[in-house]
Amino acid sequence: MKNKNKTVWSKRLNTANSKSFQKIGSSIGVDKRLYKEDILASIVHTQMLVKQKIIPTKKGKKIIGGLKKIKSQIDKKKFSFHEKYEDIHLNVEKKLFEIIGPDAGYLHTARSRNDQVVTDFKIWVRNSTKDILKDISKLKAVLIKKAEKNVNTVMPGFTHLKNAQPISFAHYLLAFCEMLKRDEKRFKNNLVLIDECPLGSAALSGTSYKIERNYTAKKLGFKKPTENSMDSVSDRDFAIDFLYTSAVCAMHLSRLAEDFVILNSDAFDLINFNDSVLTGSSIMPQKKNPDPAELIRGRAGINYGKLNSILTIMKGLPMSYFKDLQDDKSLVFDGYDTLKDTLTMTHELVNNLKPNKEKMHKMANLGYTTATDFADYLVKEKKLTFRDSYHISSKLVNFAEKNKKNLDEISLKELSKFYKNLDKKVLKIFDVKNSMNSKNSYGGTSAKNVMKMIKKYKKEMK
Repeated sequence: MKNKNKTVWSKRLNTANSKSFQKIGSSIGVDKRLYKEDILASIVHTQMLVKQKIIPTKKGKKIIGGLKKIKSQIDKKKFSFHEKYEDIHLNVEKKLFEIIGPDAGYLHTARSRNDQVVTDFKIWVRNSTKDILKDISKLKAVLIKKAEKNVNTVMPGFTHLKNAQPISFAHYLLAFCEMLKRDEKRFKNNLVLIDECPLGSAALSGTSYKIERNYTAKKLGFKKPTENSMDSVSDRDFAIDFLYTSAVCAMHLSRLAEDFVILNSDAFDLINFNDSVLTGSSIMPQKKNPDPAELIRGRAGINYGKLNSILTIMKGLPMSYFKDLQDDKSLVFDGYDTLKDTLTMTHELVNNLKPNKEKMHKMANLGYTTATDFADYLVKEKKLTFRDSYHISSKLVNFAEKNKKNLDEISLKELSKFYKNLDKKVLKIFDVKNSMNSKNSYGGTSAKNVMKMIKKYKKEMK
């Protein structure tokens, strides 16, 4: 059968591609998302070709005018994408031929789709990284705002999901700010690593044309051009870095979501949410379920999956470009969409969160959470070793447990059975709020420390 496919390479092939291959080989359904980046890079490439006198100025202006018309058409949703033209690059090129005629053929001078696509993709990832950073900043802001209102709200801190020590609810919220700060650093570091422009690498070996890669790199917002043409067209580290950092961030959000599910449960009942972020049950009329938190927790798995997929695609690829790389974009696009939605939903959850302060305070007093404070008191005031103090405090806990008392319910007389010569001042250490505020070491949970951290966060975010 004669090859009637009007592709760039149709003159080379004797028969048309099969429908099944056209279906799997076409990426336009995915990479049309790169149209802004593709047209921008093509305009800059054309400007460079004119500057270097590789193509006539008149032809260059004609090409740029046509590209701008195509962008306008796509922006207005008046552009028809065709699977038979395979990808965004050839769809744009085909349309350019329709608009300006044969002069469109000058556009691809000194360029391959190999360096074209990775340039487009890098620009997209760079812009999307900046977008994610804005969302992280918004989430940090709402966490800080919620923390500022709850500096003196006492809650139980948990280890192994068992009551451990009294902490500030604000301190708890700021712990997630620390996670997000590290996420910010990772994304910002990605922006440093991605800051090299591959355009001009051509298929894999560079080009014989006297191009000016520093010009195109600067015009496209990169610090410099890439150093090796083969690495340039085969490198997808920037995509892996994005998906890795997204996976770590998603993990942090999942941990927060998991805590929200637990703390909102009837067993804990330490936090509540506005009805706008809850669902009901199809059979149980009384239910209010934290579905958004569960979805955040679950979707971390999607981000993990995208990372594993791209690592698997890349692990066995020989140098340089292979069609396998076509599937990188859908993974990154999906990873971005998932993380962005998750960040937005987490922001809503935090904004609609209400601590059950009375229940928090009550639970903070359960489980003998101030036992360590008594041991510390004996070390500081009675000059005992910590291990000796630990054993004395353990005996006190056993006594309280046997007599079904909280530590703050034990009298001075009862306390003196475990260590003599104690005065009434010792009773203050069993107050959960006093316990919380005694943790004045740098990074500790005292209200004084927490207020300092909030001020520091707010200053950093200005």
